[in-house]
Amino acid sequence: MNLLSLWPISLIARHREAEAARINLTIPVNSAFWRARQKKAGELLYVVIGDSAAQGIGASKPNRGYVQIVADRFAAETGRTVRIVNLSVAGARLREAIAIQMPKLATLLRDAQPDLLTVSIGANDINSFEKERFTRELEEVYAQLPPSTIVADLPCFHIPQRERLVAVANRIVRATAARHGLTVAPLYAVTKRQGIVRAVYQAAGDLFHPNDRGYVVWASAFLPAVSRRAQQVRASSESRPVA
Repeated sequence: MNLLSLWPISLIARHREAEAARINLTIPVNSAFWRARQKKAGELLYVVIGDSAAQGIGASKPNRGYVQIVADRFAAETGRTVRIVNLSVAGARLREAIAIQMPKLATLLRDAQPDLLTVSIGANDINSFEKERFTRELEEVYAQLPPSTIVADLPCFHIPQRERLVAVANRIVRATAARHGLTVAPLYAVTKRQGIVRAVYQAAGDLFHPNDRGYVVWASAFLPAVSRRAQQVRASSESRPVA
């Protein structure tokens, strides 16, 4: 049984507002964590484009989000250390990714190609969804990504009105990714499979961001593609001549 169903609606609303306010206070904390983490050296480079989920907002600690889980799997399967450059910004929509994150990615790409690049962006665009704008802005983001990039489709919202918009957005995501030869991580299917009851159990107190359990689910959408990418990186390393 969902314990929240036993609470008065007004109490649930107050609890959610209080939790949202508390979680908002973690935004600068998580951002500072990833800036510091970027300075930690690694043999391989993992770059992240995204929004608050990529920042790990809602998790008990920033490194309990899906990004660190993905990085740990990539390190384990390549047998090498990984440097994480997390360019994500809490609250980012596609337009903020274009304005803020993509120029930073372009600078990085001038110096080196990431060994792993994941993108999860677009969920915040659902609040004011415009199909033409979403299509145009997603194309602008995806056109700048290396072909080895793993892009996630939008997660399941479990709310009928939002789900109709997400269905449209995800058709655009898959078509645009296919056109650019990008791999799609099935975030929607993985989160929808949890159902509404488990989704509540896997959500932070604001009932919007994932909690630690939820981020394990999010990571599971990426991991098969991450494993395939790790195999490619390992094979490329093994084929290089020894100096």
